[in-house]
Amino acid sequence: MPRMELPPAHPSPASVNVHTGAGRQSAAVTGGAFKTLEQFIIEQQDVTAGSTGQFSRLLRDISVAAKIVNRDVRKAGLVDIMGDSGDINVQGEIQKKLDVLAHEEFVRAMRRGGEVCLIGSEEHAEAIPMRMDDCSGKYIVLMDPLDGSSNVDVNVSIGTIFSIYKTPDDQTGPASLELALQPGRDQVAAGYVLYGSSCMLVYTTGNGVNGFTLDPSIGEFLLSHPNIRTPETGKMYSINEGNYNSWAEGLKRYIKWMQADDPATRRPYTTRYIGSFVADFHRNLIKGGIYIYPANRRDPEGKLRLMYEANPMAFIIEQAGGIASTGNGRILDVEPRALHQRCPVFIGSPRMVEMADAFLRGEYPADEFAGTQGA
Repeated sequence: MPRMELPPAHPSPASVNVHTGAGRQSAAVTGGAFKTLEQFIIEQQDVTAGSTGQFSRLLRDISVAAKIVNRDVRKAGLVDIMGDSGDINVQGEIQKKLDVLAHEEFVRAMRRGGEVCLIGSEEHAEAIPMRMDDCSGKYIVLMDPLDGSSNVDVNVSIGTIFSIYKTPDDQTGPASLELALQPGRDQVAAGYVLYGSSCMLVYTTGNGVNGFTLDPSIGEFLLSHPNIRTPETGKMYSINEGNYNSWAEGLKRYIKWMQADDPATRRPYTTRYIGSFVADFHRNLIKGGIYIYPANRRDPEGKLRLMYEANPMAFIIEQAGGIASTGNGRILDVEPRALHQRCPVFIGSPRMVEMADAFLRGEYPADEFAGTQGA
C-alpha cells in the first residue's frame, strides 16, 4: 500500500536531540535544562491558533491518572491488587483487580477535570457520559485503561492506550455514543503509557510523536524521546504463533519468508512477543519491527479493539513514519459500527507492513523460498 506523506514534527528548539530508531543521546536534559510534559503542552498551546487550554488540561488529567496507576502497579505483590476481581467485562474476559482500579482512576481524573463529555472504556459495556443534561467538555476519550493486564501477576510490562476525539462545535445537550463513532483519521490526539522498567507517556496530536519518561524523584514526566521516528524496516516480528494453523495462507507464507535464512536481506528475523500490545508496539516503534494480530478462525474480525487499541496506535505509528493496516486497507479509514468493534492489525515499520500486505494479496517475492530448501 502507498505510504502516507506526513508533516514533520516541530519540537521546541530547547528540547533535546531528535530520537530515532538508530539511537538517541541524553534524554530529558540538554545543556543543563529539562522540559516537563506540562511545559511542552503549554508551548504547543501557545502556537496553536484558537487554543482555549481545554485540551491542554485534558492531557494533564490523563498524565495525573497515569502517575497514580503507575504507583499502584509498583505496589503489585505488596498490597492486594493482584489477581482477578471476580467480574467479567464486556469482552467476556475476566477482569483483573488492576483493570478495575485503572479504569476508575482515569474516569475519576477526567470527570474532575471537566474537559470530557463522553468516555468509552474496554472495562465498561456502554459509553460513559460525564453529565446527563449538558456538558461543557468538548472532548471524547476512548481508552483501554490497562492493556496486557493478564501479565500483571507475573511482573511483565503493561500499559494504557487512549484516543481523543472532538465533538462538533455546534454540539449541545448530552453526548451520545454516535458522537464517538468517528473513523480514526478524525482523532485529534492519541497516546499510550507504558508501565515498565520506567514509566513512559508517548503521544501525538498529528504533528509528530513525542515521549516523556516519569522521573519519580520529582513526580514529573520529562521529555526524553522528542520527534520519534520508527525505522524503515526492522528484524523483529511480534505475533502469537500458536494460532498459525488458523491463519490465511498469505500470512503463513509471510511468516515463513521472515524465518528463511537469507543473509542478503538479513533474514531470518527474530520473534519477540510479550502479549502486551503496548510493550510490543513500543519496542517495535523504537527499534523497528512489525506487530501482527490477524483474523483467524476463532476471531474472524481480529481480536484488538478498533476504537481504543488499533486506531490510537495507528495514529501514532503513521505520525512516526510507519504504517498501520488491517491487511486490506488503512486502519484509520475503517468506518466504526460499535464501541467495542474489533479489527485485524498489521502495524509497524513501513517496509515490513508493505511486505505483509503484499503477501496477503498473493504477491510473493521471487526469493520467497530462498534458504528454505531441505528444511
